[in-house]
Amino acid sequence: MLSSINPANNILIKNYDEMTSPESADIISLADKAFKNWKETSFIHRSELMKNAAKVLRDNSEEYSVLMTIEMGKPIVQSRTEVEKCAWVCDYYADNAEKILADEIIKTEATKSFVSYQPLGVILAVMPWNFPFWQVFRFAAPNLMAGNAGLLKHASNVSGCALAIEDVFRKAGFPENLFRTLLVKSKNVKDIISNTKVQAVTLTGSVPAGKSVAALAGSLIKKTVLELGGSDPYVVLEDADLHQAAMSCVTSSLINAGQSCIAAKRFIIVESVYDEFEKLYLEIMSKKRMGDPLDENNDLGPQASLQLRDELHDQVLRSIKQGAELILGGTVPEIDGAYYPPTILRNVKPGMPAFDEELFGPVAALIKAADENDAINLANKSIFGLGASVFTKDIKRGEQIAKEKLNAGCCFVNDFVKSDPRLPFGGIKESGYGRELSPFGIKEFMNIKTVYIK
Repeated sequence: MLSSINPANNILIKNYDEMTSPESADIISLADKAFKNWKETSFIHRSELMKNAAKVLRDNSEEYSVLMTIEMGKPIVQSRTEVEKCAWVCDYYADNAEKILADEIIKTEATKSFVSYQPLGVILAVMPWNFPFWQVFRFAAPNLMAGNAGLLKHASNVSGCALAIEDVFRKAGFPENLFRTLLVKSKNVKDIISNTKVQAVTLTGSVPAGKSVAALAGSLIKKTVLELGGSDPYVVLEDADLHQAAMSCVTSSLINAGQSCIAAKRFIIVESVYDEFEKLYLEIMSKKRMGDPLDENNDLGPQASLQLRDELHDQVLRSIKQGAELILGGTVPEIDGAYYPPTILRNVKPGMPAFDEELFGPVAALIKAADENDAINLANKSIFGLGASVFTKDIKRGEQIAKEKLNAGCCFVNDFVKSDPRLPFGGIKESGYGRELSPFGIKEFMNIKTVYIK
């Protein structure tokens, strides 16, 4: 049994029957059969259906937004934004897939030689609960446009979202079994990956989950793309616009109640402006409202579950025990639901959970650096490498730091890290490998085929 529980009040929304292994195997076979026909379709046809999917999303935005909010606690305004972003990625690949995947002529001694992109087949996506629609659509839109079929193993607490996404593609006119949801628990993923009809796996989730999936897929010589955890550093230099920097930092740390791999987590401020930045950050953060995520006036809702809330609180307490100082929040409210308030820790240093681990919630770690070099060294002192930002009025300086000095897959200057269908998204180190979105993302699960004609 898979249970969906509203984290705002801990009330059961619905129980879902778990699929048996034979049922899952039958769905995989049907997806493989659908793929064999789908790969022969034209880009024009696929594009029409993907445009339909974007329309279905927009036409049913409020229904999908409320579903997301009650299943995992996302503020309703952010849920609506997420639905629109899913429609955007559908439009992007509908408009650009044919051009991106066109044959590329390579001049050689041959009469003709070129690179052709051919779909692999059935691709499994193991997806998390934090962006229950967006994480799936940024996988599904490019892969269906490329000619692949998709299987979704979603997080158990957002099974309603998983089935709704499957229905989006059905309503848009895609073949019945081209994109299917598998209502199974994590322990059953091994059997799905081992199925010979599954050609590759993409996973967004924790480092342990990524290692497990990568090890199994690797033993079967199946390609993987992994987007794992993050502890994104935001470097604030002495010449930064401090108010703008503080606003961007607070926004990033509270998106989705901080439950994002690319949420700002470590704020590294050079000593000469540290006090002023801390004052601004505290002032902005303390005004944010926590409460019912269906109330448009609230800035953050609950954590996705009581267990996740309690794990986050334990990280905060352990950091304080090791010398971090609590200056905002940090207490579990005596109300129903998995709520955790906006929290700020200062005097955070390497070795503390707030520095070394991923804090998946609205907790900010303030870190003082002597100068630019010290700040960059502290930023890179992490097992993660997903996103990073630097704030400075010297654009050339910021560009050089982002390009050459910060060790992450996505580096931003004077803005918070975000994903965009037009740009590649992914990390390095224990944040994973491979890329989603952009032309790079759609090519991850393709046979990049050399054709040589003498």
